[in-house]
Amino acid sequence: MPGGTINRETLRGYGIGAGLFLLAYLTRLLAGVWFQAHYPYLTYFCAVIATAYLAGLWPALAVGVVAALAAIFSYSPTVSVLAELPSMPVGGLMFFITAAACAGAIASLRRARDRLEVERKRYADLAESRDVLYRELQHRVSNNIQVVAGLLRVQAASASPSGRKALTQASGRIALIAKIQRELHNQAGAPTVFRDFARDLLADAVAAAGAEGVTVQLDGGEEPLHPNQATAVSLVMLECFHNALEHGYGDGRGGVIEVALRRDGTLWRLTVSDSGRGPPQGLDLDRGDSLGLKIVRAMAAQIHGEFSIVSAAPGAVCRLTYPSLD
Repeated sequence: MPGGTINRETLRGYGIGAGLFLLAYLTRLLAGVWFQAHYPYLTYFCAVIATAYLAGLWPALAVGVVAALAAIFSYSPTVSVLAELPSMPVGGLMFFITAAACAGAIASLRRARDRLEVERKRYADLAESRDVLYRELQHRVSNNIQVVAGLLRVQAASASPSGRKALTQASGRIALIAKIQRELHNQAGAPTVFRDFARDLLADAVAAAGAEGVTVQLDGGEEPLHPNQATAVSLVMLECFHNALEHGYGDGRGGVIEVALRRDGTLWRLTVSDSGRGPPQGLDLDRGDSLGLKIVRAMAAQIHGEFSIVSAAPGAVCRLTYPSLD
């Protein structure tokens, strides 16, 4: 022991050993003379093993020494085993060697368990620190993106009408990316499941568009989006949703927009469907020059997915199919 001092944990270990020795001694007495004569060390051996597990090697060795001496000096032979009396010191020594070897093995396992517990706690602390740093990084990224969006809005104020419209749209989309970054994790830092994540984003989109007559229905999405795909999938969903609001229900009438995310084997399928006016005749996704289509095509390519819009008669169905990264 460092410095020759006995700390509280050491005293506790020897106290445990003393208690187990007394328990073994009382059990041996209660078992009777026959048991003492034929199994003089059995209860003591159990006490040594239990002490090694609960208190460590040195208390277990102390219990072994005391138990060997107690077994020798309290030996109560019967007539049939009286001849064995001279062999008791040798038996006591063999008991101590055997018990010490077993105690050493158990104490070694105990130390390994303690080291493993220390490592587990250290890794748990590192994981918690990593999560805190990740959330802080997400927060800072979101704030920086919001700053960029604000700068674009300031620039739009002094631009030409056409430039103002482009900068305002770009600012809105950049602010949307910042919101996506904030919503990807809840307050506890756990990934937000898609269903809850999409509900908040789409509710904001309906409110911003003033489309009180439009109802949003969500299907599936009980899992979080993969971090490497979350932004792209969310932007595609919102572009399709805004398209349904603008072109499907742009005349002010109400309706339903259904958003679904389902897994089919190794693929995910995101669908946004409405019962509005449907896509225009002759729509060519590959040649469409609107900013929304360009964004959707770019996001789909980024996650190696495929995007399509088909008529649902009435309405339209926008579908994004992309591979799972899980």
